[in-house]
Amino acid sequence: MKKQAIVITSLALILAACGNKSGTANTFVIQESADIPTLDPGVSYDTASGQFIENIYETLLTYDGSSLSKLKGLLATSWKADADGKTYTFALRDGVKFHSGNSFTCADAEYSFRRNLVTNSAESGNWFLSESLLGTGSNAKDDKSITWARIAAAVKCSNPSTLVFTLPKPDPAFLAKLAFTGQSIVDMKHAQKIGEWDGTEATWQQWVGKDLTDSALSKDPSGTGAYRMIKRDANSLAAQAFDGYWGGKPKIENVLYQKVSELAARQQALLKGDADIIEAGTRANVEQQLQGQKGITVLDELPNTSSFAIFMNENIGNKAALGSGKLDGKGIPANFFSDVNVRRGFNYAFDTVTYIRDVQQGKGKARTMLLPDTFPGYDAEVPTYSFDWAKAKDAFQQAFGGQLWNQGFTINASYRTGSEASQTAMEILKKNVESINPKFHVNLTAKQWSTMIQDANAGREVMLLNGWAPDYADPDNFLYTFYSSKGYYQPSSNFKDTQIDAWLDQARSITSANQRAALYSQVGQRAYDQAYYINVPAAAGIIAFRSGLEGLTLETYNPMRSFIGGTLWKDLSKS
Repeated sequence: MKKQAIVITSLALILAACGNKSGTANTFVIQESADIPTLDPGVSYDTASGQFIENIYETLLTYDGSSLSKLKGLLATSWKADADGKTYTFALRDGVKFHSGNSFTCADAEYSFRRNLVTNSAESGNWFLSESLLGTGSNAKDDKSITWARIAAAVKCSNPSTLVFTLPKPDPAFLAKLAFTGQSIVDMKHAQKIGEWDGTEATWQQWVGKDLTDSALSKDPSGTGAYRMIKRDANSLAAQAFDGYWGGKPKIENVLYQKVSELAARQQALLKGDADIIEAGTRANVEQQLQGQKGITVLDELPNTSSFAIFMNENIGNKAALGSGKLDGKGIPANFFSDVNVRRGFNYAFDTVTYIRDVQQGKGKARTMLLPDTFPGYDAEVPTYSFDWAKAKDAFQQAFGGQLWNQGFTINASYRTGSEASQTAMEILKKNVESINPKFHVNLTAKQWSTMIQDANAGREVMLLNGWAPDYADPDNFLYTFYSSKGYYQPSSNFKDTQIDAWLDQARSITSANQRAALYSQVGQRAYDQAYYINVPAAAGIIAFRSGLEGLTLETYNPMRSFIGGTLWKDLSKS
């Protein structure tokens, strides 16, 4: 009750800040369990942050309706590539204002992309922009060949309304990368005024690799989007329709986000009309608690383009999480998961059938690879693990030459606070592992989203459940991310497979879809053999919202959006 009271007080303050006097049709309330790590596009790399950034800021290009392949202009009105696919020229929209009142020009776009290339911190998704424009995913601290001259030549204005990108080699996914929320255009003059990078060669090295999560721009954003931030605190965020928006003022005036950890509290808020859309938990929660209730609409069979897995860190960089640090029943060594038999034991201990039945209400599918089955390159013939008590026992008995079975272990595993699906998955694994040998112990910890991200990126998590939503619609964005030793999730898994690395690099160098698919099939088979991850089944998406909320349909839902409704706020209305 105490936590709920805090949230209500926060909401009242924000309502006052928005000046909401025209009733519920004027205010859109979202309730989820995640906190918001950042509002700086230059470091945004999570969906909780992304749902605000995609409405406060804008990119050059965006996805057209529900399409995953067709793009349309947003801050760009047209674009063209030269014959060899290495130069892209963008004509930029005129008459656009930032929330600060500054006019949008090419200088802002040039500054934004250069800022992303300069900083390119481990917390961000700028590695794939850098790969396209500089030929490397590293920043200048890790790759000394990166110079200011290379960055300046990669993106520059040819005139105040024309932006030119120059790539070292063709990249067929480049345009899709520009639609990623993290490549939103920031207000250069505003950023410089509040103490962000000044955009010059004289200071660029001071900003290389800098974590922008808590930057001045995160605290005081200024974008060209249809909504501007009004107020933010630990439990809530308020945005208001931007009167000067070039695309016309949105129909909904105010948007309020509330962090509400308890699922039951979110469900009651939706049922009473205190929230318009919520993070509604598992399919079972939606079907049993919300579907069929008065005033509630349920949208089902949504496309699932995310992949989730349980990570097993092969080189744990957190001594405090290791207990004794030995295989003595009281802890684990840092290289616990480097033994393939440990990984296989955990894989055989996860019950996908039970998870699909209890969490996904029978509407789940065990994927063979950490790639959506709608993407090219997915191979349905790659085998999958299923719960097998005897095979799990056999694998554990072989691990560490029999020492693991004789001594036992105590391991710490994490999942996101408020995510019932993640919690249930980890509880299924814990129960089965501990049933195999009384000397096996799995301790579960719920963590705030931002904390778990930070610990995972630093290699401090032992075992956690996490997922990936695509930055752009290409199989490389999933397979390189999960399986490459240079991929984004390397710190969370800490394995290096030279054969997989070679296949993934080769797939990046060819344009033939069939050749790429053959290589990706080999990656999937190898990943299965080595049991690098526990693949969590994927289910058709389902969301619940108030029936008066209009604009959420299967035709408008795009899984590339960070917002749980799969659309932009400006396209919604309330009756």
